Amino acid sequence: MRSRGKQAGVPSPDRPWSEIVPGLWMGGHEFKGPSGQVEFAVVRDEFDLVQTLLRLPEHGPDPGVEHHVWPIPDGPLDGTQLAGVIRLAQAAGDALDEGRRVLVRCYSGYNRSGLVVAQTLIRRGHTPDEAIRLIRARRSPWALHNDLFVEYLRAGLSTARLLEELLE
Repeated sequence: MRSRGKQAGVPSPDRPWSEIVPGLWMGGHEFKGPSGQVEFAVVRDEFDLVQTLLRLPEHGPDPGVEHHVWPIPDGPLDGTQLAGVIRLAQAAGDALDEGRRVLVRCYSGYNRSGLVVAQTLIRRGHTPDEAIRLIRARRSPWALHNDLFVEYLRAGLSTARLLEELLE
């Protein structure tokens, strides 16, 4: 399984966040700026809801912006962590239904955020493979390069959660 954006050979994204479908954005804490140097992606008030899967200090959002924090690893998830991903996807979908702008972010904006964004898209009628293709086209070909997360999406997160809980 490939994981974290810091892994050798995985390039930093070229922008802090990308709009996957209208109102639903995916991003990270670092990106390669115009100079080619890695810069911090700091969220202020650009979004109505920010969901953070890896929290780093001083990366925002501003006070008053709704902020959900659910730290998960870029690796195998237990049943509780998968349940949290399912809840975040529901909250993101609800916010989109209300016309709100949503950012889902992790370290590079590839895997953990991709899992939540893909689940949000699946809840909205996309197949897992359609959601994965759309995310890779709009964010980066490196998005969802964590093969285990792709397997979770294809199996269904609820199914993956039940299986993980059986193994715990």
